[in-house]
Amino acid sequence: MSPYTITAEDTYEAAGPPSGPLPWHLALISGDGGATLDAGLAGLKAQFENGPVREDVPVRIRTAGGPGGAHRGAVLAGDGGASELGAKEAAAQAAPVAFMFPGLGDHYLDMGRELYRDFPVFRAALDGCAEALTPELGLDIGEVLFPGPSDGPGGVSAPAVDLRRMLGRDTEPESADERRLNSTRLAQPALFVIEYALAKLWESWGIRPSVMIGYSLGEYVAATLAGVLSLPDALTLVARRAALIDTLPQGAMLAVMLPEEQVRPLLGEQVSLSAVNGPEFCVAAGPVADVAELERRLAERGAVSRRVRSTHAFHSSMMEPIAGPLTELAATLTLNTPRIPYISNITGLPITDEQATDPGYWAQHLVSPVRFADGLGSLPAGNLLLETGPGQTLSSLATVVRGSEAGTVVASMRHPLERQSDTAVALKALGRLWLGGADADWDGFPVESMEVTAADEQAAPPDAARALSATEQELHALWARLLKTEQLPLDISFFELGGNSLLAARLILRIGRTFDVDLSLRQVYEFATLATMAAAIDTLRTGGDLAALADQGVGSSHTGSSLARHTLPNGLEISHQNEAETRHFYEDIFDHRTYAKNGISIPDGATVVDVGGNIGLFTLFSHYEAKDVRVFTFEPAPPLFKILSQNVAEHGVDARLFNIGISDTETEANFTFYPRSSGMSSFHPDADEEKHNLRTIIANQQRAGATEGGDQLATYADELIDVRFEAIEFTARLRPLSDVIREQNIERIDLIKIDVQKSERQVIDGIADEDWPKIQQMVLEAHDADGEVARLVQLLRDRGFTATAEQDELYVGTDIHNIYAVRGA
Repeated sequence: MSPYTITAEDTYEAAGPPSGPLPWHLALISGDGGATLDAGLAGLKAQFENGPVREDVPVRIRTAGGPGGAHRGAVLAGDGGASELGAKEAAAQAAPVAFMFPGLGDHYLDMGRELYRDFPVFRAALDGCAEALTPELGLDIGEVLFPGPSDGPGGVSAPAVDLRRMLGRDTEPESADERRLNSTRLAQPALFVIEYALAKLWESWGIRPSVMIGYSLGEYVAATLAGVLSLPDALTLVARRAALIDTLPQGAMLAVMLPEEQVRPLLGEQVSLSAVNGPEFCVAAGPVADVAELERRLAERGAVSRRVRSTHAFHSSMMEPIAGPLTELAATLTLNTPRIPYISNITGLPITDEQATDPGYWAQHLVSPVRFADGLGSLPAGNLLLETGPGQTLSSLATVVRGSEAGTVVASMRHPLERQSDTAVALKALGRLWLGGADADWDGFPVESMEVTAADEQAAPPDAARALSATEQELHALWARLLKTEQLPLDISFFELGGNSLLAARLILRIGRTFDVDLSLRQVYEFATLATMAAAIDTLRTGGDLAALADQGVGSSHTGSSLARHTLPNGLEISHQNEAETRHFYEDIFDHRTYAKNGISIPDGATVVDVGGNIGLFTLFSHYEAKDVRVFTFEPAPPLFKILSQNVAEHGVDARLFNIGISDTETEANFTFYPRSSGMSSFHPDADEEKHNLRTIIANQQRAGATEGGDQLATYADELIDVRFEAIEFTARLRPLSDVIREQNIERIDLIKIDVQKSERQVIDGIADEDWPKIQQMVLEAHDADGEVARLVQLLRDRGFTATAEQDELYVGTDIHNIYAVRGA
């Protein structure tokens, strides 16, 4: 008999002790000051790294320097190490939390398996639901979710990262277990059970929703937690609804990257608008043949679309035959007014009492489009957004739709192909809510006092040559806190170790607080190693002149040789120069899949040309996107070419690298390289224009909330602009692309990417007429000087391409656009 009793009343259950010592542990730390918090974080991290991390409770709150501290930090320990999740000053008022429940699409085998193993509340909720569903389904839904043998303690159920599958290039057939889970009759109850159990786990940790929103089936979970449906009634409704859908003819669904007003006139009589997920992101659904015809018409117009993996046309007129039976079923249930507000998929507005208690609402919900974008806009400002279910799709949509109002958005379950512990992901999400100032009942966690001072908890590693000075020890602790590593050699640049301009701004504030000196942003760049920065601080403290220190050979004017290591979210480890740039291009290429959304694809055996390779992220993407891809990559800047070469070698990419520029003639030319500005270089430098663009991009990031701590960075904005545009000049060899095509015997180019800082016209003009038919797809960054983007689009159309131009939100207000061209599409 299950220990979890299914009742009509929804109640909160305390977390209780875990099943045994946990392999992961979260420390939530509060301190009465930033320096005290830094010391506590450093000491606790060192403690976890030097000893066992298994504890009898998953979470403890540590207070450093006395209770009620106004500064918060978090450390997650496990898997042989410890990682700091961040630190910040607590907000004046606690922030409410909104739960977001996903629909079908991101579910997968073994989702939540470690949560089931480690947390009694999650396990009891799932077991109770499974027991109640058995008469409806004729089987144990738990065995459908977790078909393999049970994990042992500390086991990780996530598979090794499979980048081909993550990028949509997997062609392996589904396993029998996957087919069973993906059947509509079982997928919907399985997803409901996981999301409900996860919500109960969050509630046991003191995180309770002030408002909720669900996507499609996710609204059923929200209605259950709100008390509109009792849990037994909800399970019955979900299971029988899924069985009814399973009786319907198969349908198809198509994601369309156009606004709703442009999509509706194209649908025809048989295809329905199924969802509105963003300002230019809709889903259409209907009979397979009709959806295929819509897909063809969209391609003729140059509109981007892609099939959604689905067996039925959800939220379309194809659902109408079961609307009556669903209403009749709902009429047999008890429907209550909601105790917690949640957003209706039908209207995109808060559910009303009349809607919640109307049996016909669920039939209308079945055949109406999911107005999720409107619903995200209806969530009150100031809420922390918690995705309470598998995947991170809703988090991505929330970030796009809500923009600067998105605030803190947290996903609480791993991507199906990420190699992460379920327990670690959930605890990390809890840590992020703590840092975000969540309005939660934190009293359920054990509290320990940590009486520490900054001096007590210095954790400087031994230096082989000499002992660290007192200033170096204190500075080491500040660096360790910001860079999240204790491995800090005295002679390696702050920026080579992963620092960036935002971290430099934070470092300045901490140096001022700790040492009572004013170090400028320029001086952080000039005295960039731990040893030279400590010398600069000592000089300022004694009233000395930093110019004299620089004259003695201490400090450097440039940091253009960085080979800092960085692990991308998909598990790839790379060398890079600038974390902000790497993160932006990773999200564009790997995460948001900007190229794919604009109709660009890379087939197996493709030949790709990467003009303006930078550190090689697009080259790596091409390598992992398809089998047997051959890449020709061009990068003229020697510092970037060095990083590119290392990344290509480490990942075994089949790439031919050229340390040259591409143009319309064979020559040599000087170009300007900006080592502190995201590795940018240009054959056509215009300092005023480039500074304008950088200021605009920083402002866009701050408005979108993409730069945490942007207010700190704004304090140093003018100085940052000047520092980042200090330049180095190189001489590069330039060659027409067609010369290289001829020499390398390239017969076909499946995709050419051009990102060359205002030299795109010269690259295009260097392609001979006889080579244009070899090119199947092209993506280029273009600068819209005097209508140049329109001219390039027309040129590509004249060459037989379907070409479109768009501007990323990050670049609004600049002249930077992207052009996507596909031959004959």
